[in-house]
Amino acid sequence: MGDLVEKIREIEEEISNTPYNKATQHHVGRLKAKLAKLKEQLTKKKSSGSRREGFGVRKDGDASIVLVGFPSSGKSTLLNRLTQAKSRTGSYEFTTLDAIPGIMEYKSARIQILDLPGIIEGSYSGRGRGREILSIVRTTDLVLILVDVNKLQQIGKIKKELYEAGLRLDIKKPNIRIRRVDRGGIKVTSSVELGNLDEKMIKEILSTYGIHSAEVIFHQDATVDELIDVVLDNRTYIPSVTALNKIDTLSSEQLRRVLKSLDGEFVPVSAKKGINLEKLKKKIYGKLHLIRIYMKPQGEKADLEKPLIMKRGSTVRDVCWAIHRDFEKNFRYARIWGESAKHLGQKKGLDHVLRDGDVVSIIINK
Repeated sequence: MGDLVEKIREIEEEISNTPYNKATQHHVGRLKAKLAKLKEQLTKKKSSGSRREGFGVRKDGDASIVLVGFPSSGKSTLLNRLTQAKSRTGSYEFTTLDAIPGIMEYKSARIQILDLPGIIEGSYSGRGRGREILSIVRTTDLVLILVDVNKLQQIGKIKKELYEAGLRLDIKKPNIRIRRVDRGGIKVTSSVELGNLDEKMIKEILSTYGIHSAEVIFHQDATVDELIDVVLDNRTYIPSVTALNKIDTLSSEQLRRVLKSLDGEFVPVSAKKGINLEKLKKKIYGKLHLIRIYMKPQGEKADLEKPLIMKRGSTVRDVCWAIHRDFEKNFRYARIWGESAKHLGQKKGLDHVLRDGDVVSIIINK
C-alpha cells in the first residue's frame, strides 16, 4: 500500500509541475489516467482491509439529503433547527459520532436530513471514518455543504474531498458512450467537434484501463477527466447546496463583502439564531426538483391536503407505481387537470409527463 501512495504522490507532483499546453497535453492526459487508476487500486485495497461497520441509516421520507461539513461547523445545530432531530451539539470538535437522521417538512414534502460526523482532510482516502461517511453521501439525493463563514477555505477543501471520493456536484454525467467489442481496435465517432481530446489521446486513456477494442461515441465535447470518469463508470452525479453558517458573528457590511468575494450560489444562515432558514429550505426543495401531484379518485373530489411527492419529469406510469403496481397492469387512461393538460380533465396515457400541482385521476379496469 505504501508503494501505491508514493506512486500517487509522484504523479500528482509531476502533473502540478507540468505546464499544460499542446505539447504536453498527451503526457498530462496519460498521467491523469494512471493517477485515477492508482487511486482506484488504493481505495479497493483499503476497503478490502477494513472491517468497520457502516452507519446503517434507514432511508425515510420523499427525498434524502446529507449534511456535510468539517467538525464544529454547526451541523448538529442546523439539523435540530430544520427538523425535530435530537443531535447533540457542542463547541468542541467531533460532537457527532454517528449518523443522526431528522425529517424536514416543506411544501408537503418529507425530506430526510442526515447529520454525519464531520469530515476531515483526507477523508476520501480513509482518514477518520471518511470512506463510510462519503459512501452514505453517494446514496442520497442532495449534498448540503455547511461551512463556518469565518473559515471560507473549508468550501474548497470539502469539495475536493467529495470530488476525490467520486462525487460530481451540480453537473450531468458526460454524454459519452463506450461499447466494448471483441476486435477492431478503438473506433471514435462524434456528433460534435472535439476541442479537448483527439483520437490518439482517447486511445491512450482507454488503453490505460485495458480497453483496446471499443466503439466510443461522443455527444458532447469532453475533457480528459470527464472521459476518465465515464471509463471508470463509478462516479455519482448529485446536486448540492452550500450554506454559510454563523453569519450572526459578522456585521452586515462584513457579510456583504464576503458574499461579493465568492463565486457561485451560497445561502447565508445562522443555525444558532434561526436566520434565513426558510430561504435555505426553499433552496433545498428547488434543487431536489420535487413536484406535488394531487390524486382524484374516480367520482370523488381531489385530495388537496396530502399530495404525492414525485420527481420532476415523473409520468402517469410513475404515479401508478407510487400507488400500487397493479394500477399500471389494469390501467385504462388518466384524466389530468393542471399545467400539463391542454384542457380540464384531459385524457392521457401512461407516458404523459406531469407538472407541479397537477390533479390526476387514474381510471382502471375493474
